[in-house]
Amino acid sequence: MMSHALSLDIRPLLEGAGTLPMVVQAPEPGLDLMEALGEFKLLVAEHLYSAGGILFRGFEVGGAEAFREFAAGFGDPLLNYEFGSTPRSNVTKGVYTSTEYPAHQSIPLHNEQAYTLDWPMKIWFYSMIAAQTGGETPIADSREIYRRVPARIRDRFIEKKLMYVRNYGNGLDVEWSQVFNTEDERVVEAYCRAHNIECEWKDDGELRTRQICQAVSRHPVTQDTVWFNQAHLFHISNLQPEVRETLLDVVDEEDLPRNVYYGDG
Repeated sequence: MMSHALSLDIRPLLEGAGTLPMVVQAPEPGLDLMEALGEFKLLVAEHLYSAGGILFRGFEVGGAEAFREFAAGFGDPLLNYEFGSTPRSNVTKGVYTSTEYPAHQSIPLHNEQAYTLDWPMKIWFYSMIAAQTGGETPIADSREIYRRVPARIRDRFIEKKLMYVRNYGNGLDVEWSQVFNTEDERVVEAYCRAHNIECEWKDDGELRTRQICQAVSRHPVTQDTVWFNQAHLFHISNLQPEVRETLLDVVDEEDLPRNVYYGDG
């Protein structure tokens, strides 16, 4: 299909493989994203909720600040990365690096911050420096994932919910001061109270948190039910066997950097 004002081409990336993502191709290489912002707003409003994601290809971004301006131009406030689970650097207001993770490692498909009760409704990605090899970002439709999970498993997750347990620092995971953007324990405690997070200061001065969260969620606009959790990322079985065994030689299960249980423990 064509969008007429700038003759923007929009179609599924892979024919016959669903609509995620839809691709908007620049009519000429290097067209400035901001020049087409008004047209993009219409395309996003029309296609994003049904498709699940849109890829803008062949446009000139112009750097992190221009990217921030473009994303903010859709009217939604850009959020701070609070209660994060991985190290990231703040590039400019509301813009962060993607997870700073060893290049030889991979991160499984997941929903952003689904391990909390607060998450963004839209996320924007921009590749300033493309990977020379690899660099793929796996995506999938969480509505379809929900439909494919056997009903007996879905029902158990829905009924029990999930409890995420995190232990910070000690050289094993991100320091609590980085996760909560503060060195003040009282600020951490206030944040946890406000977000239904149970927090505990351990004898060694490090922090442990527990939070019970959803396993599935209903989209507030489309009312679609989606598989929405990070159980597969947090559970100890996600680790390579040798890493898992080494960790359990060093700490007890309750002190693992992260783990997840059913909500009833």
